[in-house]
Amino acid sequence: MGGKSRERSISIQSGKACFNIIKKMGYLTYKFDPILKIEENIKKINPDVVFNCLHGKYGEDGEIQKILEKLKIPYTHSGIKSSQNAMDKITSKKIFLKNNIKTPNYKLIRKISDLDNKISKFKFIIKPVSEGSSLGVEIFEKISKANILKIKKLLNKYKSLIQESFIEGKEIQTAVIGNKAIGSVEIIPKREFYDFKAKYLSSAKTIHKIPPEISETLHLKIKKIAFKAHKVLKCKGVTRSDFRVTKQGLIYILETNTQPGMTKLSLVPEIAMKHGMNFKKLVNWMINDAGINR
Repeated sequence: MGGKSRERSISIQSGKACFNIIKKMGYLTYKFDPILKIEENIKKINPDVVFNCLHGKYGEDGEIQKILEKLKIPYTHSGIKSSQNAMDKITSKKIFLKNNIKTPNYKLIRKISDLDNKISKFKFIIKPVSEGSSLGVEIFEKISKANILKIKKLLNKYKSLIQESFIEGKEIQTAVIGNKAIGSVEIIPKREFYDFKAKYLSSAKTIHKIPPEISETLHLKIKKIAFKAHKVLKCKGVTRSDFRVTKQGLIYILETNTQPGMTKLSLVPEIAMKHGMNFKKLVNWMINDAGINR
């Protein structure tokens, strides 16, 4: 828990929630914040299982997974390659498209002149290629001098960005646990979109609707796509896929998250709870699912 990414504060929240419940289950439990001498310090603890509550870089991009595979210590969630592929939005989009999973039009942006004129004609999104928790995500109505300055600032901060067509519609997020897409939540933010504050501050008053207000047929299609995304990315354990669904019923996947949040406001625990799997059962399932060669 914790770690070196920009999502450190959320990882600490996830870690505390999981630590407390694992301890209550009777396991001898250690908190470990991987900042310095990571491999050396893991060896000192010599755990039977690592419950990974890291979010963002170094935690869900394959880096910590490389260390755990090297040490042959079983761990939760996805393995090296699947973590790398899911974290990189360009790579994951290529995999989605190759497997006939619809995703919004996009372009890799490393400099302002890379902006795609066709995408820029309408409302579009700019976001970092490899960040989570909606960090660095901005919505733009058009290209203007002021907006170009904003994008330049984002480029200075993140180096590589993705420009993506904005899809009008419902925000649906679907949880996959093992070999089943168990259910979904419809997100209705009071803010402009489901940004960092809308995700993690109860004061943002984001509405979570479980099940989503869509037809059973459409929900079944979304769950099938979420499970397919989980499989084509070769994920393990728990994932959450994020979708935009249009009024016409078109389903666009935005991304698959291999380390979904485990805080009290997090979506996977909430979806699991609504489907008969309380937080304790979910965490226990994840511990039993831990392994190597993932």
